[in-house]
Amino acid sequence: MRTSLLLLTVTLAVLGQALRAQDRPRTPPPLPPGVHSLRDLAYVANGHALQKLDLYLPDTPDTGSPRPLIIWIHGGGWKAGDKRQCPAARLVSEGYAIASLDYRLSQDAVFPAQLEDCKAAVRWLRAHAAEYHLDPQKFAAWGSSAGGHLVALLGVTGKTREFDVGANLDISSAVQCVVDYFGPADLLTMGRMSGPQSRIDHDAADSPEADLLGGPIQKNPKLALRASPTTYVQTGAPPFLIVHGDADQIVPMGQSQLLDKKLRAAGDESTLHIVKGGGHGQGFGPDVHRLTEEFLKTHLKPAAH
Repeated sequence: MRTSLLLLTVTLAVLGQALRAQDRPRTPPPLPPGVHSLRDLAYVANGHALQKLDLYLPDTPDTGSPRPLIIWIHGGGWKAGDKRQCPAARLVSEGYAIASLDYRLSQDAVFPAQLEDCKAAVRWLRAHAAEYHLDPQKFAAWGSSAGGHLVALLGVTGKTREFDVGANLDISSAVQCVVDYFGPADLLTMGRMSGPQSRIDHDAADSPEADLLGGPIQKNPKLALRASPTTYVQTGAPPFLIVHGDADQIVPMGQSQLLDKKLRAAGDESTLHIVKGGGHGQGFGPDVHRLTEEFLKTHLKPAAH
């Protein structure tokens, strides 16, 4: 079985419903109470079908301060997943607005298309902050697995304009904090960090990382470095919360440990939380939810609503 298909199988089990773009559900899951959604907002005018986002807002009119925004970026090995599956949507009741992104998948375009899309979405959301009552100075990025990789890249490239293309180029694509759940951080070391129980040969020609780059990692080291969050770590990155299970058989725990170490060495704020016995998104209990919510509250300081 191709390793990329194996990753898709595991992701389906972990996230509940990671789907290929062409197999998206006709109806989204039920919304949390008191929440309405604005679906399929195009953040790139006349762009790809996946260059869209969903925005979750409270049913009651906003009369107070603009809301901090949490941007959710889904996982799925860069080749599957769906913005409609948004675990962050429940936090609208805690005083946040939530945006859930789709982005071009690896079968549609190779890296850096995925990061370019995420940055375009951040700029679009800032450009429309007044319209949706968002605080443009309080944007968080949160994602898992491949989404964790992309939010980490957003965090460490806030001062880099290399990946800003398209519209709204006078607006920043930086975020104010990052929640990275078990995302790849250094593609070149994925293979050698993997233990004997790993379900993926990350260096194989058919690995998810190879699909992302358009070729095997070890044969494309410059591309692999360009797609790795660790490459861009420098002083001044936003605060990071990194969560990883120590029994993860998909993304080695060492990836998160390496990113955390580099961030702290650069003088940046990073908190690494290891889930004992946790797999690739499995075994994450209430303590992880509390830690995530406290981190977001600390760094976004939502106003009471």
